[in-house]
Amino acid sequence: MKWSHAFIPTLRDDPADAEAVSHKLLVRAGFIRQVTAGVYAILPLGRRVCHKIESIVRRGMNEIGGQEFSLPSLHPAELWKRSGRWETMGDEMFRLVDRKGADAALGMTHEEVFASIAAELRSYRQLPQIWYQVDTKFRDEPRPKSGLLRTREFTMKDSYSLDLDEAGLDLSFRKHFEAYRKVFGSCGLDALAVEASSGAMGGSESIEFMVPSDAGEDWVASCAACGYAANFEKATSSLERVEDAAGLAAPEKFATPGQRTIDDLARFDAGAPPERQIKTLVYTVDAQPTLVLLRGDHSLVEQKLSDGLGSVDWCAASDEEILSALGAAAGSLGAVGVSGVRIVADEALRGRCGMVTGANEDGFHLRGVDVEHDIAVDAWLDLREVNEGESCPACDGPLAVQKTIEIGHIFKLGTRYEVMGAAVLDEQGKTRPIVMGSYGIGIQRTMAAVVERHHDESGIVWPLSVAPFEVVVTQLNAKDAATRDAAGALYDALVTAGIEVILDDRDERPGVKFKDADLVGVPYRLVVGPRGLAEGKVELVRRRGKTSRTMDLQKAAEATAEAVLEERGLSSQI
Repeated sequence: MKWSHAFIPTLRDDPADAEAVSHKLLVRAGFIRQVTAGVYAILPLGRRVCHKIESIVRRGMNEIGGQEFSLPSLHPAELWKRSGRWETMGDEMFRLVDRKGADAALGMTHEEVFASIAAELRSYRQLPQIWYQVDTKFRDEPRPKSGLLRTREFTMKDSYSLDLDEAGLDLSFRKHFEAYRKVFGSCGLDALAVEASSGAMGGSESIEFMVPSDAGEDWVASCAACGYAANFEKATSSLERVEDAAGLAAPEKFATPGQRTIDDLARFDAGAPPERQIKTLVYTVDAQPTLVLLRGDHSLVEQKLSDGLGSVDWCAASDEEILSALGAAAGSLGAVGVSGVRIVADEALRGRCGMVTGANEDGFHLRGVDVEHDIAVDAWLDLREVNEGESCPACDGPLAVQKTIEIGHIFKLGTRYEVMGAAVLDEQGKTRPIVMGSYGIGIQRTMAAVVERHHDESGIVWPLSVAPFEVVVTQLNAKDAATRDAAGALYDALVTAGIEVILDDRDERPGVKFKDADLVGVPYRLVVGPRGLAEGKVELVRRRGKTSRTMDLQKAAEATAEAVLEERGLSSQI
């Protein structure tokens, strides 16, 4: 491949709308171009990287016995209606009606299709199975952003394990877990495996694979001492015990004119610091008004509320709904004496007394509240967001909090797809539902995550395993015959040695070629110029760290190939 014939449209300036480093660099280096919001064309360099990631993923799946399928992106609505997810997936699903009036959807995941195919299995002897594909998915993302990190069309490896029982699922889940660690390691990513919510996917257990990055949207709490790690949607921590003052015989109402927030009330009344207040939020959950109680200095994780109540239909109540349910506006709300409305409280409030909460009368609060005595709590749940420095629930070490990018997610689905006919006969001839697992890796998102983790002020620094090319041979004078001949000979020798190489034969200034090579991020640059050739020398530059060494022209191809092959060998062992 010659650079002069390749389509590598590098840019000098960042795109105006880009914030994430990966978005800026992948556009500037000529890997992607935006077609519309959340939809990107993957250009030749980007396709080479994605192909390498896909190859690593396929190798990982094949090593655990995976069989590759190719399934359609266009799904009949009937499949999703049978599973019950046509209604629950909501607006993120692209839906359409064909010319005959039949409902259909663009696949955002393929559990339904795979489960319908699994209905052809008849006997327990055909299990276990691991099926996978690498294909396009669609999601009507309401706020596409950060380039490839939040898109409406994307490529995913999705795989599905089919087992006879939970023990088989545990083994398949573990196989995928270990395969994912190897896959991400081979891509140059040190992924953090964290406990996570299963969300709309459902199931008994799920683990996300996360990469620390300021461009991420998921917060993770982790403990360096014991290895505990969890997404905020699942994370817990141990709190220091709060010593409460003696409670009152009954809650006492007092005037709080104009005090509408936790901080307002804390400043107004020295006896009501945030940790002694009860924050009252109102949600509509499955069409039912629900009061959600937390300590005043704590924040709600809505996914914990959804998971705890087993709900997929929930939203914050409107001002009108709040007034109708409690008779007061936000800022004066509480749960004391409330009946006929479901009340859910965070575990951090259990056993607390001497607390302050709204009186459900505008401009008034109650003091001296004993939570368990004065409030009819229907359910105690872990609802709060953990904070940096709180104690690890596993070892009491301090928790660290960081933003991350999700690059993979594995789920234990269980038998929920029995409704699709996914069942077999066991050894006794009885019908047994197939126990399923679901496992995903985002291909373009992984590419973006690699850039987020591997870049410097000059551009991308690709790990060799996923680089678009391993070596660029840079000839410094396109008009000098000796330079052209030497560069061409080195290129040919490297190709013969099995090295992925591109020849920069453009009639450009050396500075332009060096900047482009650094921006694109090719791991090795072999520089051939008239000055060095006069002494029989060329220069080999390592992109990572920009280290260089001068070598004899006659030995350059062999030495470069050895360096590349040695690094290949190291990456393949991960």
